[in-house]
Amino acid sequence: MPAIADLLIETDFDIQNLFLFTPSGSQFQRFVDSDLSESLIVVAPTNTVDSDSFVEMPIEFTAVRDQIRFGVEGGMQLDFVEQGDTVACALSIFDRPLDSLVHVVVNETMRSGLYNLFTDSRAEANVVRDVFEVAVDLGKKGQKGKPVGALFVVGDAGNVMNKSKALSYNPFEKSYVHVGDPIVTVMLKEFSRLDGAFVISDAGKIVSAYRYLEPAAEGIDIPKGLGARHMAGAAISSETNAISVVLSESDGLVRIFKDGELILQVDPEEYWVGDDTLRAVNGGISLYGSLGSVYRSVGSTYWITGSSKQQ
Repeated sequence: MPAIADLLIETDFDIQNLFLFTPSGSQFQRFVDSDLSESLIVVAPTNTVDSDSFVEMPIEFTAVRDQIRFGVEGGMQLDFVEQGDTVACALSIFDRPLDSLVHVVVNETMRSGLYNLFTDSRAEANVVRDVFEVAVDLGKKGQKGKPVGALFVVGDAGNVMNKSKALSYNPFEKSYVHVGDPIVTVMLKEFSRLDGAFVISDAGKIVSAYRYLEPAAEGIDIPKGLGARHMAGAAISSETNAISVVLSESDGLVRIFKDGELILQVDPEEYWVGDDTLRAVNGGISLYGSLGSVYRSVGSTYWITGSSKQQ
């Protein structure tokens, strides 16, 4: 029986489901053959282990918290788990296969819109992530210490161009630069000071900057207090298969619109990109074991320490 399975028996949580993040075929089969009562849910880029309960994760998250939130939200979206369920997530944190467990209490706040955004968008998942992270970083730092607003329209670039017009010379005309390039990221941040939207193709090519969007706004309902930039982003996402990533100059929040609706809202100051292995205890998530050892801290929250057991 796997060490992770031993951990599940040793802990006193009443767990209904066990999420396995990118298990190998042999690992998955060992869990299937074990005496665990928990239902198995596989979270991975593809269902190579032929699991009956599978959540597609088409993008690689470096942060533990983001991996877990995405997988659990996918489980909720696919009706594998529901509000109030107690689940465990087995994943790799210390560069060993499935070396850690994370205890999660499922709640509705985990429906952030990320799962729908990355699994049901025309643009490639990595492109959506890159644009989102540019907007978040710009929201944190601004331009020369001052807040800025920006609008990125991602995917279905041909239709978006047909429903917009140029405000100025397009610096990306006849170029073949992509949003994932670090140098291009700096350029995007610099150009964001000027009016107009960025148009980005499904594959991440920057098609244009300085575009004035001209979609019809009838039937578009956005939250009160949001201005023309958000209305344009919502409307263009309604009339095309694009998504809109909007950074608000007034409140500093990043919002994503899809099919004319607001599906995700993030405060850049509360979001970070990178590994947060020892910062994952929030929002109903707590780490509680690694490599067969359990560690307890104040408030019955479990931490991974990599040293001898202490209670």
